[in-house]
Amino acid sequence: MAYSLINMKIYNSLSNKPEEFIPSSNGKVKMYVCGLTPYDSAHIGHARTYVAFDVVKRFLIKNGQNVFHIQNITDVEDKIIKRCKETGADPKTLTIDVHDEALALFDRLNILRADTYPKVTEHIPQIISFIERLISKGSAYETATGVYFDVSKFPGYGKLSGQNMDEIKAGSRKAVDETKEDPADFALWKKTEGEIIEFDSPWGKGRPGWHIECSALALKYAGETLDIHGGARDLIFPHHENEIAQSEAANGKQFCRYWMHTGFLTVHGEKMSKSLGNFVTLRQSLDMFSPNAIRMFFLQAHYRSPVDYDEEAIEAAGESVERIFNSMGLIRELEEGRMAQEDPAFREESDRLIGKFHSAMENDFDTPEALASLFGLLRLTNAHLEKSEVDRNQLERVMKAIEEMVWIFGFIEEKPALDEKSSALSKLAEEFGISESSSEKILHALISLREEWRKKKDYQKSDLIRAKLNAIGISLEDKQAGHRYKVK
Repeated sequence: MAYSLINMKIYNSLSNKPEEFIPSSNGKVKMYVCGLTPYDSAHIGHARTYVAFDVVKRFLIKNGQNVFHIQNITDVEDKIIKRCKETGADPKTLTIDVHDEALALFDRLNILRADTYPKVTEHIPQIISFIERLISKGSAYETATGVYFDVSKFPGYGKLSGQNMDEIKAGSRKAVDETKEDPADFALWKKTEGEIIEFDSPWGKGRPGWHIECSALALKYAGETLDIHGGARDLIFPHHENEIAQSEAANGKQFCRYWMHTGFLTVHGEKMSKSLGNFVTLRQSLDMFSPNAIRMFFLQAHYRSPVDYDEEAIEAAGESVERIFNSMGLIRELEEGRMAQEDPAFREESDRLIGKFHSAMENDFDTPEALASLFGLLRLTNAHLEKSEVDRNQLERVMKAIEEMVWIFGFIEEKPALDEKSSALSKLAEEFGISESSSEKILHALISLREEWRKKKDYQKSDLIRAKLNAIGISLEDKQAGHRYKVK
């Protein structure tokens, strides 16, 4: 089910206002999201940003766009060098292991993988070529310590962060490097001598500055102009500001058309920090909560809004996702014998809610409003299923729409862990004369037997099955549309 992007608006951090989203190439979106510096475990702040852009990507895909997603790996950086010196680790081994672990955790969160994960260390020639171009255009200069971008040569410097040059210079300290011509100038190449990570270059041995990598990699994999560049809000300055300056100075063309930034994440109202004892890794969070719960918790806030990590709220978010799949189960288990009757009121309201979902997502990916539409649709559908006659054709349309919404949000329908109850279910099968052997078939046979006794009004026996299942951790929920079970 594809929808037009004709009404889509994205809040552009560059203009600080919503703008109509028009991909530069019809049907193709080039999206760059700043990747990890793999020196330590991925944390919940990473998860917040990558879940947000995963939903952006999923919605664009569902709307017929071919999204080419680039996510860099900063595998050479001061933090990596410091960690290796502290621990004696090999830089290449450390960065591969940490990034592989992070990808496995993101897989558990059902985050779609990028099309490419280019490493800085594997693109040094492209980075050197980019710096040479800046030098040839007079936008960069060499000193005894490295190569620096001359911000005075780029008139638009500060246009993303909204800072003027006086503010930027006030926040810089020339004492950090006396060789720079201006405190605001930033490093494109850092000269080194005998460092554990260094590369040959026209300026001697050294390594790239932090910002140049993203410009060089974006140029290589997406061409001169990106459609969307994403990252956390704290990257606006200096990282993204510097990307714009060096990219547009080198190419003379707009670097990115739409800049998107996720809001800050705090823990107990404070910035996450190991020194404060409130640092939460993604692995720790996934050990406590389901991927669905974590995703729902993040999506209940708009991607640009701040989020405070709250364990009780995450637990409640997981229960909300369970309600979604319970409702989907009731639609799937609709009894064949139920009378079918077109219901104009149900059709009109359900279509309105489906349209409202897409309108919310087109409005700068407003996931809180989109979720409200989804839950409104579920309540409406559950009420319709209680009727003696149902609109089967519209229920089929509604089910497809809900499945699409669930895919866009990235929720995973988890199968009940019946295998853990196999021994207890086998004993119940023997007790009630059921010959099935698989756990799932035994359970369905018990539910069918209970329903037979209920129809015969033998409530003592039907209640006995319910009580026996509850005793082994399987609860039953009776609805007119069918019977649902939940494994505790």
